[in-house]
Amino acid sequence: MEKLSAFVTTFNNAHTLRICLESVQWADEIVVLDSFSNDETMQIAEDFGAKTFQHEFLGYGPQKQSAMEKTSHRWVLLLDADEALSPKLQLEVQQLLKNGPQLDGYELPRQEQMFWRMASTSSRLNGFLRLFDKSKARVSDMPIHAAPKVTGKVGRLNAPFYHFGEVDIHTKVDKINSYSTGLVVDKVARGKKPNPWILLVYPPVFFLRQYVVKRNFLNGWSGFIAAAINTFYAFLKYAKLFEYAQQEKYGTDLLPKNAPEYQRKDRPK
Repeated sequence: MEKLSAFVTTFNNAHTLRICLESVQWADEIVVLDSFSNDETMQIAEDFGAKTFQHEFLGYGPQKQSAMEKTSHRWVLLLDADEALSPKLQLEVQQLLKNGPQLDGYELPRQEQMFWRMASTSSRLNGFLRLFDKSKARVSDMPIHAAPKVTGKVGRLNAPFYHFGEVDIHTKVDKINSYSTGLVVDKVARGKKPNPWILLVYPPVFFLRQYVVKRNFLNGWSGFIAAAINTFYAFLKYAKLFEYAQQEKYGTDLLPKNAPEYQRKDRPK
């Protein structure tokens, strides 16, 4: 039977960390890398017998990579602090480890909290690579949405894991505003050029994909609201890139004389 290390990165996650760690308390090892939380996060991790470390935040990808490197076993399970394995997925992972994994990594379907309800399992759940052989993996250095990449064959398990990160509309809108700004840095660094026509064409297509193709209509009004906000996120990513290019091109030339300088949060370092 393969041994398993579960690893989690944290910062002020006392609200959700307990349910996260409860869902992997059967693992052979739990590693928690914290960014100097000032709530009960570290105490909760220690209560579960986790190996705890603290380090200043290095960025989403490097922080997860650092946590993975602190694990002892070859097979690892990555969770965010606001995620948890469902009971069915716990059994599925345990059986897989008992039989011996035949692939190099496994995507897990994620069931999202949509404000006041959980997404229906009949809607299309996105899969995320979270269970893998770390000797064949590395976490990407994307500034947002950093994820592990595996060299080898990847499969998909059946049971879902839960995501409790979007408890209300306010939280989700704050998140997409922050994420879309962070992605401008990456797009500029990769030489991505803005195309204003995408702002007209892409969002309606994206909404149909979210609401119809991914079957968010099965989630009632919460599904409609989530699809609309996700569409706005898709819009913001390209709108902010276009804004960045216009600011670089014109500066304050199109504003009244002596207008204040921009206080931009998306300027690459």
